[in-house]
Amino acid sequence: MGAVRIQVKLTNAIDEALVSRGLLAPDLLRECDTPALVDTGALSLVIPARIVGRLGLRIRGQRMVQYADGREESVGATEPVIIDCQGRQTVGEALVTGDEVLIGQVVLEQLDFLVDCKNQRLIPNPANPNYPVAMIK
Repeated sequence: MGAVRIQVKLTNAIDEALVSRGLLAPDLLRECDTPALVDTGALSLVIPARIVGRLGLRIRGQRMVQYADGREESVGATEPVIIDCQGRQTVGEALVTGDEVLIGQVVLEQLDFLVDCKNQRLIPNPANPNYPVAMIK
């Protein structure tokens, strides 16, 4: 099984809200198109510090994380980020660590994507191929 890599657009959600209210010029909206690794072992969205800076995100707090090797560390958690992948969008905080963007389980669930490991790609949930559906039980 190989790595699943995708292209995502990350947008500063606060900038986007200010643009939609007419309080920020659209050309000042900070966004970033970037490759990302789909990591089903990760829970959250993870972005490196260089992208945090490019998006102008403020660190709102700290979260304890555990890496695959068992190490634990406190890392920054950002203001809201809009994640756009294959035309589907969701919003959430990002954890700041590492040197690449990781798309974790929460984002996959929110966007209603499944990982097709054989073909190394994301696919929409076959039960909801046209739009994401959030499960509430």
